[in-house]
Amino acid sequence: SPELGLLAGAAFGGVLGALFGMLAIRREGIYFAMITLGLAQLVYFVAVQMKFTGGEDGMQGIPRGKLFGLVDLSDNIAMYFFVFAVFLGGFWLIHRTIHSPFGQILKAIRDNEPRAISLGYDVARFKLLAFVISASLAGLAGSMKSLVFQLASLADVHWHTSGQVVLMTLLGGLGTILGPVAGAITIVSLEDLLADKVGSWVTVIMGAIFVICVLLFRRGVVGEIGALLGKKPASGPAGH
Repeated sequence: SPELGLLAGAAFGGVLGALFGMLAIRREGIYFAMITLGLAQLVYFVAVQMKFTGGEDGMQGIPRGKLFGLVDLSDNIAMYFFVFAVFLGGFWLIHRTIHSPFGQILKAIRDNEPRAISLGYDVARFKLLAFVISASLAGLAGSMKSLVFQLASLADVHWHTSGQVVLMTLLGGLGTILGPVAGAITIVSLEDLLADKVGSWVTVIMGAIFVICVLLFRRGVVGEIGALLGKKPASGPAGH
């Protein structure tokens, strides 16, 4: 059933996050990025080789089924509201995490890790928990995407997908809770609008937009708007 499939996707993402996180959190900066990228490529090549994934063809014809045995998700309207409800649930979870004592500790670690250690916090454990939460949400998002398009393609586990998420976050505003949402809406909308008009040049245009935003809007769209309004953006634990 779709609800069990989504829970399984989120749980499997969390398990991978725990395994990969135990290795990745030992390093910082570019080394952290390279470790996570290398592990992601490992998953990609496993997906290519495993028979149940369909290899380069991916998993096709995934049934949407009925939500709780009642709501037929083959109806696009019902599917839309289900996706919207899952999005709101995920957004609430992130917001609640940020504004919880756990989230405050993550902010302290981000701002001054040595001080957090001196206060007695097990920094490695908190980093790992944040990594697992992030991976679980990514697993939920991937499962949701597979349910909507009824396809799990090899591109879903390619490093380009991870890079696109980073682009969305930087464009919207790093360290803001609404930034990634604004960045995702902007990137996806532009890709849909430009794909038919410019074809493969859409990648070049997106790259140019990214460079301009990095140079002119260092805090991202939401961060710059917050600065213009004289408000400090709500900072999230992943802002560093």
